[in-house]
Amino acid sequence: MDYSKYKFLSFDCYGTLIDWESGIWNTLQPIIMTNKRNDLTREKVLNQFAELEAYQQQNNPEMIYPNILFNVHQKFAQNNNLQSNDNLDSDFGNSVQHWPAFPDSADALRKLKEKFKLIILSNVNNNCFASSCRWLGVEFDEIYTAEKIGSYKPNLQNFKYMFNKVKEKYGEDKETILHVAQSLHHDHVPAKTLNMNTIWIDRQNLSKGGNWGATKKIENFPEPDKIFEDLISFAIEATND
Repeated sequence: MDYSKYKFLSFDCYGTLIDWESGIWNTLQPIIMTNKRNDLTREKVLNQFAELEAYQQQNNPEMIYPNILFNVHQKFAQNNNLQSNDNLDSDFGNSVQHWPAFPDSADALRKLKEKFKLIILSNVNNNCFASSCRWLGVEFDEIYTAEKIGSYKPNLQNFKYMFNKVKEKYGEDKETILHVAQSLHHDHVPAKTLNMNTIWIDRQNLSKGGNWGATKKIENFPEPDKIFEDLISFAIEATND
């Protein structure tokens, strides 16, 4: 793959750079343990989260992400007959700050920063991303959040917003942007619909039959331009091109 034609790398954050599945699972432990529900396994919980989050984002495009998570927690409790309260709902709503980065994210981003401008295209609000950025070890050149855009991926508007901003500020077209993401649902489907080139960071090993986890299932797989199992492998190849 010829990386020399790209000037920008746009990243999904949660699931790609931040280990949101561990974060989600860990911050749902209070309600699971309080209700003594050992039957709610990590796989079951993450699959439920995927559906609940997708519904909330589609139906509340202008709602900031902590409120999306608040609603997800409430609905998760209702669906599983769990006793919850406002404190538990609010704690989960404000939990993004506690979600850890993947071990390779900071090193990979620093390496990529030497060659490309780095863009965040994320389904969170500004404050949530600021709390996560401290784990990532680089300063991003542009940060486009759902809060700024007014909608959530996979809405095509989020990608079009990025294209317009890059064109306005840098005078560059979308063909100079390579999108790097884990989620097929949130990222690769809309990116490919708009004829973007994409890199799939397949942290769940879905290409080899892995579990969907916290990402909504899709029936028809898009075709990313290349697949890597982790970010550092991509960074090494992209910077040695």
